Amino acid sequence: MTLLDQETAGTWIARWDAQQEGYVPDREERFTAMIDAVEAAAGRPDPLVLDLGCGPGSLAGRILDRMPGATVVAIDTDPLLLSLGRAVHAGRDGIAFTTLDLREPGWAARLRLPRQADAAVSTTALHWISPADLRVVYAELATLLRPGGLFLNGDDLQVDDVTPGLAGLDTALRERRRARRAAGARPENWAEWWEAIGADPAFAELRGASGEEVTGHHGSPSRLLSAHADALRAAGFGEVGTLWQHGDNRVLAALLPG
Repeated sequence: MTLLDQETAGTWIARWDAQQEGYVPDREERFTAMIDAVEAAAGRPDPLVLDLGCGPGSLAGRILDRMPGATVVAIDTDPLLLSLGRAVHAGRDGIAFTTLDLREPGWAARLRLPRQADAAVSTTALHWISPADLRVVYAELATLLRPGGLFLNGDDLQVDDVTPGLAGLDTALRERRRARRAAGARPENWAEWWEAIGADPAFAELRGASGEEVTGHHGSPSRLLSAHADALRAAGFGEVGTLWQHGDNRVLAALLPG
């Protein structure tokens, strides 16, 4: 299979980040808050961190930029996104991209970690897993974290009793932040990014080898905050709560007992 060059991968990841920021204008602030929390909770310069549903490694790379001594195990199931991450971080110590489907029981054991992880993170990746599967994912995750280990989920997570007036204001505020950041230009959206990379000849071999079509978003069956909080508590996390929030855009944090 033809290997992607670093420059090509970097261009596509830059476009990925831009289209993601079109949906989440506070994305970089959320990344910063999550890395601050990992740094504070780990209590060591060389933490072992899991990135669940890592995509092309946007958060994983930022963790290493802040904590060069860290080891990040970046997990995803999409071959195209993983190939981008592997190419742009080629030769960089501390990051390992791993192909695993979190919905398949036993994924935690298949990681074969050298020790229990200090923290795990995820951004906009777990809402597409069904609530039933989410409980299994979090139960397996709990076996991988050390006592007192931290999990952070950065995503749009809605409360059960949505109030339409406040929800509308949240949408309006987000649209205004998005417009200010874009300076009037409409950013590329998710579907357009996938369509464009699907048409790039550089990915022809990859798509043929993977046997998968570029289909884009998986849906949002676990969009409710309560689905994640309940599943985390059932998995044994003793403290669960929102650590950072802009409207429904939040970082849900969970700590195992120490």
